[in-house]
Amino acid sequence: MHHFAYRDGSLHAESVDLSRIAAEVGTPVYVYSSATIERHYTLFAQAVKAIAPEGKAHVFYAMKANGNLGVLKTLGALGAGVDTVSEGEVRKALAAGIPPEKIVFSGVGKSEQELRFAVEAGIYQVNIETEGELDLLSKVAASLGKRQEAVFRVNPDIGAGGHAKITTGSSENKFGVSFEEVGRLYARAANLPGVRIMGLAVHIGSQIRETASFEAAYAKMAALVGDLRGEGHRVDRLDLGGGLGIPYDVPQHFDHGPELIEAYAAMVGRVTKGLDVELGFEPGRLIVGNAGILLTRVLHLNPRPTKQFLVVDAAMNDLVRPAMYEAYHEIWPVTEPGADARAVAYDVVGPICESGDTFTTGRELPALAPDDLIAFMTAGAYGASMSSTYNQRLLVPEVLVKGDQYAVTRPRQSYEELIGMDRLPGWLA
Repeated sequence: MHHFAYRDGSLHAESVDLSRIAAEVGTPVYVYSSATIERHYTLFAQAVKAIAPEGKAHVFYAMKANGNLGVLKTLGALGAGVDTVSEGEVRKALAAGIPPEKIVFSGVGKSEQELRFAVEAGIYQVNIETEGELDLLSKVAASLGKRQEAVFRVNPDIGAGGHAKITTGSSENKFGVSFEEVGRLYARAANLPGVRIMGLAVHIGSQIRETASFEAAYAKMAALVGDLRGEGHRVDRLDLGGGLGIPYDVPQHFDHGPELIEAYAAMVGRVTKGLDVELGFEPGRLIVGNAGILLTRVLHLNPRPTKQFLVVDAAMNDLVRPAMYEAYHEIWPVTEPGADARAVAYDVVGPICESGDTFTTGRELPALAPDDLIAFMTAGAYGASMSSTYNQRLLVPEVLVKGDQYAVTRPRQSYEELIGMDRLPGWLA
């Protein structure tokens, strides 16, 4: 479930009227529900910890889904760790109070500077994705007088996900080392001064709404654990990644989500039974996707002979998922429509100067007028985190709700701040 619902004819986030936020903060604006974030994390964490020995299941929230400081602080208070993919994410996790021993550093292209910062910070684990990264990490850590704990991310050649651009486990994808190379790399790593290999990691994709693909990949990983141990290698950790998906088309029925979480946890317990490893999990979208909405205002109606354009003040720079992934988002009017409301098929578009700035086509919605407010639902993941200043539009603000309170956790940029990011060369100054 989520905590967005109509009260007295107006859509609320928990106990805060979205019309109030629109009036006081402006639009477009992202709004997140603390209660939803807390509920989703708790459901997932309890399920995976129930199938592992005490203290041997760790949840690292994948902050690339939503790196808002308020979101990170909310999850940190629940005991969550964080999965990061850049130095900036490591720094932000630390700024949110996440202990370094609860931070994982993933990603296929870590630089020497990024690795140095992560090692100096004392993070829990680096997920190594190439042989070159293995050597670089060892060199960096040894120069600091440390041995960094790490795992090899393995490409199981089992890709899955809701779109080709978010499938990561196929041999055609850029991520991880091949199964055939793991044994040799394990042996090499044993003789390197700056790394201590603790196990394996895998991540096959995102927005996966079934367990069969996970099970196929995890079964291969479980077999690999046995093979490596048979060769005398230490395999204490198995990081199973994230990727468990959410329903975008019917977010009001998210309560069937717990069934998928329970089925996933039961499958993990079955596949890893008897392995005696510490399990890592990296959910992102599952935790925050359904916890956020993008609130926007209707600017204009543009009727054509064959269609009706509804122009809103949000754009693809604010929410790029429909343009990039052909993604679907439910659209709810903030003013609750009556039972007899007339339906109109709209192409909902933004102000950006390209046709790709389209959120949906031919979507039947209650008849709307300029200045009406609508909400793009299930926008908490890969919304604000992928936003930009394209067309010199200001970065969209973010708001976190807690009960009957709300706080602006990322203010809207000013034009002075936006323009001030540029520097003129001396010959033009």
